[in-house]
Amino acid sequence: MIEGRALERVVETRSAAATQALAASLAVVARPGDLISLIGDLGAGKTQFAKGFGAGLGVTDTIVSPSFVLMAEYRGRLPLFHIDLYRLAGAAEALAGGLVDERQGEGVTLIEWAERLADAMPLGRLDVFIDGTGDDPRRIALRAGNDEYVRYLEALPEDLIAAKART
Repeated sequence: MIEGRALERVVETRSAAATQALAASLAVVARPGDLISLIGDLGAGKTQFAKGFGAGLGVTDTIVSPSFVLMAEYRGRLPLFHIDLYRLAGAAEALAGGLVDERQGEGVTLIEWAERLADAMPLGRLDVFIDGTGDDPRRIALRAGNDEYVRYLEALPEDLIAAKART
């Protein structure tokens, strides 16, 4: 707990549209310099989350997985930097490739396959763990890395928070 507040909330979504709506509701509290790590199996819904988050920021371009370009930048209320590390082996390769730069301090950075950065990731971030694939519902755990990111947990619509996480 940070200052008496929960560090993690768990929600469940039952469709890609619901995952997008969840992410859009979180984008309302986004600030310049925010970092969000998206962690889950192939097909879990990381890109669906990014699409919804972008929509919540007012991005009108189509958001697609940047697996082959590694990073895509979109204009919205804040710039959105969408990074996909799927094709990279680890942190050294990502950092050597210049995927992290000073421009990201002006917007929000979403990193798919963020676990590939491991210890190179700062503590100040929101981790989004997405569990489930195919037509299964998604169990989405959101974990604030520090007090700055608790606002994302507080922005969750109450009706989405899993019953056991409310206690």
